[in-house]
Amino acid sequence: MYAGTRVLVTGGLGFIGSNLAIRLVERGALVTIVDSSVPGCGANPFNIAPVKDRVRVIEADISDAAQFEDEIRAADVIFNIAGEISHPESMRYPERDLRLNTVAHLRFLLVCRAAHPGVRIVYASTRQIYGRARYLPVDEEHPANPVDFNGIHKRASTQYHLLLSRLGELDAIVLRLTNVYGPRAALNLPHQGFLSTFIRAALLAQPLTVYGDGSSVRDPIYIDDAVEAFLLAGSARVCQSRVYNVGGPETLPVRALAEAVTAIARNPLVVYTPFPVGRESIDVGAFAASSDRIRRELGWSARTRFCDGIRQTLSYYEKHLNAYLRPVESHLELAAQAV
Repeated sequence: MYAGTRVLVTGGLGFIGSNLAIRLVERGALVTIVDSSVPGCGANPFNIAPVKDRVRVIEADISDAAQFEDEIRAADVIFNIAGEISHPESMRYPERDLRLNTVAHLRFLLVCRAAHPGVRIVYASTRQIYGRARYLPVDEEHPANPVDFNGIHKRASTQYHLLLSRLGELDAIVLRLTNVYGPRAALNLPHQGFLSTFIRAALLAQPLTVYGDGSSVRDPIYIDDAVEAFLLAGSARVCQSRVYNVGGPETLPVRALAEAVTAIARNPLVVYTPFPVGRESIDVGAFAASSDRIRRELGWSARTRFCDGIRQTLSYYEKHLNAYLRPVESHLELAAQAV
């Protein structure tokens, strides 16, 4: 699987994209990464250090896909991972999020349609599009009612992929990911998910802050399991469905997740505090995904239990922490990019 396959990975210097690119190279794929390294989105050249001499990196925005049209035309599979994931930042800078998560993807897909009709594209979507769950576990038929601009924009981009597939112009598969954690996530950026915040605090021997009482549940998924879902979706000759939830193997309260991190890091500091102003309104509350469809149709299932995944994650960062604690751009610089 993937040996000799030409693969294009957008956002390949970021968390999910870099882990995917490394795995593809290990499987013999010919990998091209496209990443504009937009400030605040987690791109880090160190992420691809293990394969830096075996991948091609194109510095370009996917909204300018005509710049790398030849690479799109040559690709056997495209993994579309690029985008912004911060929910609070999407509320502060909605036009920036619109540009990164919607407009850029529409422009990219239109070039893909023209340059390589029918190409398989696997898009990294999010459980955020569901909003607050009406029932658990959440399956793919659950109503979509996003609670923030990020969820709205990711849903719009999902619909672009699905529309062009229904028209027979692309062959897109959408993966709706729950809370992904693991090596190569940005630790130096605010609002990159509560698990990254927990991991950073544990590594720096700082208190882990839990908003509310920590009773809401989540089903975090380790990066290696998420990558396997992408690989299966990219290589399946025929997919019965276009949309798949990709959730973790355990459903645990947030407080249990925090306590697991502190126990493994041997840092017993957990602080419970009320939600900051404006944050509770965009919190999805309790969430757990049903991954029955992808298990049934593609044979995928998450295997890494949270304690094991956190142990591997902390071990990685303990070796490479300096590469993930570099200063970040100010919010004013991020805001300037929204116009």
